Amino acid sequence: MIQAYDQESGGTMKGSDLQNIAREAADELPGASMSHPFGPEYEVFKVRGKVFMILAEVTGDSIVVIKSDPEDSKALQETCSDITPGYHMNKKHWITLKPGSSIDHGLVQELVTESYRLVVAGLPRARQPIDPDRFGSADR
Repeated sequence: MIQAYDQESGGTMKGSDLQNIAREAADELPGASMSHPFGPEYEVFKVRGKVFMILAEVTGDSIVVIKSDPEDSKALQETCSDITPGYHMNKKHWITLKPGSSIDHGLVQELVTESYRLVVAGLPRARQPIDPDRFGSADR
């Protein structure tokens, strides 16, 4: 289970920082690529043709939309005010990260990696660029 971060220092993550951290995390993942299939305002990150993250500007906020395990998704939304159901995605399997104080750098990286692992796990074994059961935070 992914652990939510409760930032007591009162610091607030800016939208540009949120997206930069997510983008950098995605760029390090094997087989990940970015494209603009929905127009220049959406950065869509895929692995082997399957979406695992979307960066967008929505109502003036820079957001990150990622895949999440349904149980983790529910827990994260209950503990982090800056994590909401996936914007324009399946609300059970996707979450949105918004700028704010309830998430930090490490949590963003962890959530991007987990989203990638979930998508890779759904690919046929021959198409998986990594072993999703072994890849993760311990390898970083």
